[in-house]
Amino acid sequence: MQKACIKNIAYLLLLTALLSACSTRKKAVVITAPSGTAPVSRTPATPQRNPEAHRNNERVQKENEQTIKTFTPYTVASYIERFKAIAIKEMNLYGIPASITLAQGLFESGFGNGELARVANNHFGIKCTSDWTGRSYFKDDDRPDDCFRVYNNPEDSYRDHSEFLKRKRYAKLFELDKNDYEGWAYGLKAAGYATNPKYPQLLINTIVKYQLDQFDRPEGELQKIKREDRVLAQINQNIGKAAKDSIINNTPLQKLYTVATGDTLYNISKRFGLTVDELKALNSMVDNNIRIGQSLVVGK
Repeated sequence: MQKACIKNIAYLLLLTALLSACSTRKKAVVITAPSGTAPVSRTPATPQRNPEAHRNNERVQKENEQTIKTFTPYTVASYIERFKAIAIKEMNLYGIPASITLAQGLFESGFGNGELARVANNHFGIKCTSDWTGRSYFKDDDRPDDCFRVYNNPEDSYRDHSEFLKRKRYAKLFELDKNDYEGWAYGLKAAGYATNPKYPQLLINTIVKYQLDQFDRPEGELQKIKREDRVLAQINQNIGKAAKDSIINNTPLQKLYTVATGDTLYNISKRFGLTVDELKALNSMVDNNIRIGQSLVVGK
């Protein structure tokens, strides 16, 4: 009797141990489709890719091969030292605080070490627009294979950053003092430059941390008036470009075509069943000039 009792206790302990071990394992969940229907696929949809975008990037990488190979990573200090002069120059020309330009460059380019900065010399993540006539580089962003501008050197990126801001939605910022970096930080967010709600504080924190405001300069009242008049006049000339930019930005990817080597407006129009005039109208083009890497609307 005692042996039988001991045997039963040993059996119960073994059973408890087995159940405990099983309970620690994750249970596999098997989802079966209703009878007569195909199994439900859980694989996420693959983003639509543009093969020409990949070929275009390879061309850009080959063209910049030597620069890419000899690239030396920046530190924060070396980045500031390299670009402080161009930031000050742009400030004196247009009134954009040098601290804001440097903070955006540091933030957007990953201290100058990001892919766009290394390969495309693009330090501000500025995308292609319909009026962009330079080279392009494609990278996933808001959508697969977003088109970004390629520059011959980083300084060109800094100059284009100023030109990019000379648009109607940023016009009020140029009425600020050129050393008002806080006003610019909050104004950029309000004008839609970035979607991150913390963007102003990110810029301000960067400026304070690295003392970038030491490069800002005040200006006299007369200097400010002259600068405002000059820059706002330039902005008024650029207002018509906004409508053209929106054509590309708001068009579904499947209705866009990226210009490749050997393309002409004629062969592109024939490929998509359009006339040359229809293709030009879809893209608000005033002439027949196109460039490799340019995005064209090819569907109504």
